[in-house]
Amino acid sequence: MLRLARHRNPKHSVTKALTDPMTEILQPDARGIARAAAVLTAGGLVALPTETVYGLAADARNGTAVARIYEAKGRPSFNPLIVHLADAEHARRYGVWSDNAEILAAAFWPGPLTLVLPLADNHGLSSLVTAGLDSVALRVPAHPTARAILQAFDGPIAAPSANPSGRISATTAAHVLAGLDGRIDAVVDDGPCAVGVESTIIGLNHATPTLLRAGACPSRRLRRPLACRSTWLTGRKSSRRGKWRHITPPPPRFVWMQKPRWTVKSCWGSERWTATLTCPPPVI
Repeated sequence: MLRLARHRNPKHSVTKALTDPMTEILQPDARGIARAAAVLTAGGLVALPTETVYGLAADARNGTAVARIYEAKGRPSFNPLIVHLADAEHARRYGVWSDNAEILAAAFWPGPLTLVLPLADNHGLSSLVTAGLDSVALRVPAHPTARAILQAFDGPIAAPSANPSGRISATTAAHVLAGLDGRIDAVVDDGPCAVGVESTIIGLNHATPTLLRAGACPSRRLRRPLACRSTWLTGRKSSRRGKWRHITPPPPRFVWMQKPRWTVKSCWGSERWTATLTCPPPVI
């Protein structure tokens, strides 16, 4: 498929044919879901919506397809990927299950929680997904379109955020296309993501559950079901966070101006915004 791009200069306009492929935009209906599953089966890349952010999906068993994720994003291959699954039963095929995994999956799946578990025997996943580690990150998303695609595909999907590496995560199909148009095969446009922040990651591949990445699922909620069974790490640095530090959002920076009208300025990743509010700031 050819795309026409118009280049302007002070004297005249030149229309030039570009040979780079266009990313197919799919609707979140039965036809679009079937098409997305077919692209994934063929080894293609599909950006799909989840409740957190848009994910860049590929067959997690297909090394060539997974390699395309790293290429499209410009992502270092030593950073592991999260495997998305249709339900907890599918997840048990790829990770060694534990009591804590059972508790957290029952309480928070489907939802914005990722569990890092020891790899199961005969898992069949590409080694690129785990970056050569003996553990795997698993999640069951809650978004109905993502779940429908997972069920239609009937397999594990590796899906980091659908944006070039180092940029803020995409929360709409337009954001995906702004960074990855022409680099991926398709995007399923189902509007903005409800949460807009990446999933929380909990490491369960060691004796003590470890918070590897703060995210959409508040850590205070995660402590409750584990309170009687395990010690929760809070505020303590762990060397096991290293592999996931690259996808930990930086904390926003706030500046309080004079009241009664005051301004909040925030810098998050590469995006900046300013909001003016009419109420006074809290007493600190």
